[in-house]
Amino acid sequence: MWIADNWKDYEILDTSNGEKLERWGEYILVRPDPQVLWNTEHEHPSWKKKNGHYHRSKAGGGHWEFFNLPNTWSIDYELPSSKITFNLKPFTFKHTGVFPEQATNWDFSYNMIKNAGREIKVLNLFAYTGGATLAAAAAGALVTHVDASKGMVGWAKENMISSNLSNAPIRWLVDDCIKFVQREIRRGNTYDAIIMDPPSYGRGPKGEIWKIEDSIYDFIKLTTKLLTKDPLFFLINSYTTGLAPGVLTYMMQKSLKENHLPKAHIEAMEIGLRVNKSEYILPCGASARCTW
Repeated sequence: MWIADNWKDYEILDTSNGEKLERWGEYILVRPDPQVLWNTEHEHPSWKKKNGHYHRSKAGGGHWEFFNLPNTWSIDYELPSSKITFNLKPFTFKHTGVFPEQATNWDFSYNMIKNAGREIKVLNLFAYTGGATLAAAAAGALVTHVDASKGMVGWAKENMISSNLSNAPIRWLVDDCIKFVQREIRRGNTYDAIIMDPPSYGRGPKGEIWKIEDSIYDFIKLTTKLLTKDPLFFLINSYTTGLAPGVLTYMMQKSLKENHLPKAHIEAMEIGLRVNKSEYILPCGASARCTW
């Protein structure tokens, strides 16, 4: 398992009864997590000091309950030779604007780009609030950031400013990822590295429906056509239960072969977060990394 172990401003303090107790900077949140199937005593004192609690509804969705939590605040993540800053706020369906387990993939991307010894063009699809974009830009890459949500792209730009990366060569696009990739293929554009973190279900800016089980394999095959003849890496992440590491590996192998791309070294594993600096790891999805 790849573990996001380098956080200073974030940690899981405890887990119990379908919830995780988290520290985000100086604030404590309680949020639901479907992986927490155990019910243990709330021994950690911060259960009684929470600043926000997301209550899930049995009918679907849920709501936030706040206790002296500001509307927005920020945390930093330290990369090997720089840092990126995230502006947080309680968002719909329990989110805060950052998936902290993705830090293990930010480290991977940063190190690959930093050590490439050449200019690297990166395409980040389903790019959300820009964690992978900022890590790649901090390493010196030229980044194209694509997300269907105008609000998420605006949020990512705020994170760019807070991270002192306003002068970084980042292209921001509000677009349906599938249609964008199709147009890039027609235009003959290529990228040295591709990152994608597709949702289980979503809609494009014009109502286009995305359902990962129906679309992901064809989309991977399509997107690999944008790789240069000398690619650096292809990274895909998934939170969907059915897309286990072995499934991600198989889809990548088939897609690269069908598009006659150079044989890649493919690693796929679960990603996770350590609980209270212990030996216990909370699984948080799976990632596959193709490198050349």
